[in-house]
This record gives sequence, C-alpha cells and structure tokens, in this order.
Amino acid sequence: MDGVDLIFKVAAIGILVAVLNQLLVRSGREDQAMLTTLAGLVVVLFMIIDQISLLFETIKSVFDL
Repeated sequence: MDGVDLIFKVAAIGILVAVLNQLLVRSGREDQAMLTTLAGLVVVLFMIIDQISLLFETIKSVFDL
C-alpha cells in the first residue's frame, strides 16, 4: 500500500467517524457514538499495523539490534 494512499484512507475513515459521532451524539446516543469512534480506531490500527512493523524492522536494522 502506498504511503499517500494510506494517509487518504485514514483521513477518510476519520472524517466518516467524526460525522457519525456527531450525528449519534446529537440524537442522544452517546454510547453508540463512543463505540463508533472505538471501531474506527481499531480499523485504522489494523490498517497501519504493517507499517508499524516495517518501522520497527527498519529501526532494528539501522541500529544493528
């Protein structure tokens, strides 16, 4: 996955979650709004976990650990 593509996907998910959160809070469903935010966070973390792994491997190779 390209870096710029990943940034746009994360931004799109963030915007979608923010809109859903506001709609749910204004309709009085704070619990569902929090769960929606948490689900968005989990989805983004699963998307970037490969990049985080690559970062740690690069750091290990740079410092010969």
